[in-house]
Amino acid sequence: MSFHMHLRALRETEIQDNYSWLEEFMEVAWSDHWEAERDAGIAHAIEKDFGPVHELHLAAAALADGAFESRECELPVYGGRPVYHPSHDQPPFVLLTAAEVRAAADFLTTASFDALWAAAGAKIAAPYRGWDEAEVKDIFLGQHAGLCAFYGRAASTGHAVIKAFWY
Repeated sequence: MSFHMHLRALRETEIQDNYSWLEEFMEVAWSDHWEAERDAGIAHAIEKDFGPVHELHLAAAALADGAFESRECELPVYGGRPVYHPSHDQPPFVLLTAAEVRAAADFLTTASFDALWAAAGAKIAAPYRGWDEAEVKDIFLGQHAGLCAFYGRAASTGHAVIKAFWY
């Protein structure tokens, strides 16, 4: 079974606040344009590990320096405004405004990966028994760096972000 968090950046004015529109737009983006949009820097995806990546970022709210609020720690993965299927039997799409995208980009570039890993790495790495700890850390460093790059580009162009969770 495969599951992904698919992120797509675009102008806020292009987004329709309608589940059917979001479903069609994101399905076409995923099935027909994924590689080209990823290469253009307007799409990003995390396969399987988006829950632990979220946990990694949430650790920032508990850091001793108190620099981050939980809301901004949530923005990169699960944060934003959900748009639900009419019957609520499908995962919602999640929308981030351009301002929230800037906040996510600021958080990701300000939060120290090493501090996040020190706070949450043991819990995140626990399911990877038998793996080399440095290899697990590198996987999550790559996920963090990918989100930093994606949100940084989206923020620099003033884009909003649509998130789809495909199961």
